Amino acid sequence: MTIRKPQHAIATQLVRRLRDIRKPVLYCGDSALSKQVVGQIDRLHRHYHPTPWLHGCHAQLLYMNLRKKAGDQLGYDRIEPLIMADGGTTALAWRGDNLPADTPILVILHTITGSPESMREMVGDLGQLTGWRVVLCLRRGHGDLPLTTPRINILGSTDDLREQLSCIRQQYPDAPLYGIGSSAGSGLLTRYLGEEADASVFRAAFVYCPGYDTGQAFTQVHPTYSRLMAKKLVRQFITRQQDQLAQFAALPRLQQAQSLADFHDDHHELAGYADRASYVAATNPMQVFARISTPVMIVNSEDDPVCRIGNLMPHLEQIRSMPDAILVITRQGSHCAHYEGWSARSWAHRLMAEYFQAMHGLAGAKGGE
Repeated sequence: MTIRKPQHAIATQLVRRLRDIRKPVLYCGDSALSKQVVGQIDRLHRHYHPTPWLHGCHAQLLYMNLRKKAGDQLGYDRIEPLIMADGGTTALAWRGDNLPADTPILVILHTITGSPESMREMVGDLGQLTGWRVVLCLRRGHGDLPLTTPRINILGSTDDLREQLSCIRQQYPDAPLYGIGSSAGSGLLTRYLGEEADASVFRAAFVYCPGYDTGQAFTQVHPTYSRLMAKKLVRQFITRQQDQLAQFAALPRLQQAQSLADFHDDHHELAGYADRASYVAATNPMQVFARISTPVMIVNSEDDPVCRIGNLMPHLEQIRSMPDAILVITRQGSHCAHYEGWSARSWAHRLMAEYFQAMHGLAGAKGGE
């Protein structure tokens, strides 16, 4: 026997789905540059349609993580270890070595537990969509990097980033640089842009799913994801590096961390700070946000369970007052996912490519040579 749904039930379901589809909400700075960029990117003026079989933020996030584990292996051209000034080890993972030396470079700052494997989808998509060289800046202790000094910072170090950027510019002095920060990497990118102000090496930047005030953001993460990510941080940075970190009094507390907020609050000693307050003062991107002069696009999703949309609200008016800032808010997309179409491709990666290509093509962009 065939059971048919009542027509009103089908209609109700359709209306509910249609409510989940809308054009992105835009807050565009009042500079001519921002208005030109928004006018050139058609994607910003169309509805974002999430992948039909990934309905809801949890489905998108689960699929993204499964894809990281089961996706095709991305062949980086090379992974270049770098020794920092204090003896610590970071690395640059390159894609596009065969391109001309003056090809633009996309510099990607990864997520809180990022690695070459976990970032391969973004790296691969952007290399293909732009035809540009892409480099992933690996932070200390990430991927398979050895911990050659007892120093870990889950939000990254702008001093390390400056050394990495110096190495990139030494190898490709004629290539314009564009920066992308994903999740925790967005905080590092924002902090760098604010500290450097007019001296930033980036012509433009893309801040993807930021948490804004890192002194508060980790307390707002969905409890399930907070617990899972804390366990992953413990495995990556504490269990694996226990011998190198044995001298720290905070180690037993970190081993028992039950949430992202616990780990963030207790690891300041490992990052080289005397207390939580000094750590937050040195790493919170919102402390220096007002000094940013680099053109920037920021993307958040209303249904993000990790970097909550509520984190944005105290800073919305400040962003709206920045002439070269473009804020994009989608109703759906989850955290750093934004899959669209039946084949589940990243809407956000396409937007990144279109934004940077528009910026690159516009005469008079800030940060140009």
